[in-house]
Amino acid sequence: MRILVTGGAGFVGSHLCDRLMLAGHQVFCLDNFYTGNVRNISQWQGHERFQLIQHDITEPIEIEVEQIYHLACPASPPHYQFDPIKTARIGFLGTYNMLELARKLQARILYTSTSEIYGDPEVHPQKEDYWGNVNCTGVRACYDESKRIGETLTYDFHRRYGVEVRVARIFNTYGERMQENDGRVVSNFIVQALKGLPLTIYGDGTQSRSFCYISDLVEGLLRLMASDFVHPVNLGNPSEYQVLQLAQLVNRLVRSSDDPALIQFYPLPQDDPKRRRPDISRAMQVLGWQPTVPLDVGLAKTVAFFREYLHSKANLQTVPKD
Repeated sequence: MRILVTGGAGFVGSHLCDRLMLAGHQVFCLDNFYTGNVRNISQWQGHERFQLIQHDITEPIEIEVEQIYHLACPASPPHYQFDPIKTARIGFLGTYNMLELARKLQARILYTSTSEIYGDPEVHPQKEDYWGNVNCTGVRACYDESKRIGETLTYDFHRRYGVEVRVARIFNTYGERMQENDGRVVSNFIVQALKGLPLTIYGDGTQSRSFCYISDLVEGLLRLMASDFVHPVNLGNPSEYQVLQLAQLVNRLVRSSDDPALIQFYPLPQDDPKRRRPDISRAMQVLGWQPTVPLDVGLAKTVAFFREYLHSKANLQTVPKD
């Protein structure tokens, strides 16, 4: 197939491009490099079935494809809060443009929504029929609400124009190619530990998250796109960990230490969710999908990636200039 991946040079998008290329598809990777990086897809540059398109999805684009994976949007708080109006435009206008493209081409589109549409949930774990608890005027709303309106647009295009749509609600995902400065808890902890810094926990560390390894998530996205299921599907790991537990695990992996002095606590940011864990019954039933990579295994791979990345970065910074 001819397949478009928006945000294809990003963390999740580049791993998805890998799987699609290995499956023999013709892949169009679209990215404006706001948070994506060309090194993530350098392995495919020059390949006859791969085309990199630098483009901002808030502007329309014409391209002949049969499937669209719409991933483009800054997804970590420092990035989406840096320019909240831009984030909202990407969420609404960018999604509208991709749905319009799907309508014109009669292409199937998979919209990547997020667990953030549940806000700071009052129901635990979160099932797809939960409507959420979102502060629509808070500092996270530019992302949370743009994803909620993205889902609204997606289903309105489906109802009005018959567009074939799929919606994935992605929970915390980690793995190789995460950004060093993306502000997510896994990358924060690993980079701090590798640099010999204390791990920073916001709040008392009892807030919980679920952590899904990147290969598991991509498998879920592929299965959802190939399915006939139209309703939203949670994709995440149902195993729940407190943030303090994660910090201790990273310290053991990187520094072989449980020293409490290696952790520092700071106030919890506004609207930061206290508990977040997906109910994946629907994914298991309709996709036959569930995560298979244990947290310690996935973290070890992610630590190895960041160790090599930081080493290469340090070497580049010490190369003498002419």
